[in-house]
Amino acid sequence: MNSLMQNEKCCYITGRTDHLHKHHIFFGPNRKNSEKYGCWVYLIGELHNLSKRGVHFNKELDLRLKHECQRKFEAKHGHEEFMRIFGKNYLED
Repeated sequence: MNSLMQNEKCCYITGRTDHLHKHHIFFGPNRKNSEKYGCWVYLIGELHNLSKRGVHFNKELDLRLKHECQRKFEAKHGHEEFMRIFGKNYLED
């Protein structure tokens, strides 16, 4: 499955093409759904999990990606489908 968020293999935040990690936006029990529905982006390691700025340690960046991805998903599949699959409305956070 392609990413809902981007069409090129580059860091979603910086545009860099080196040292990329694949980040599943809805992780934990929803990691498989993120993969299945394209809810993932490429991030450089520093913005993934190799520094305190990384999405796994940075709540602001984590919520930004969740909000953007939920909007993209809902534009394609609708809000009810998002709630059925992911079980939480991140746009209310």
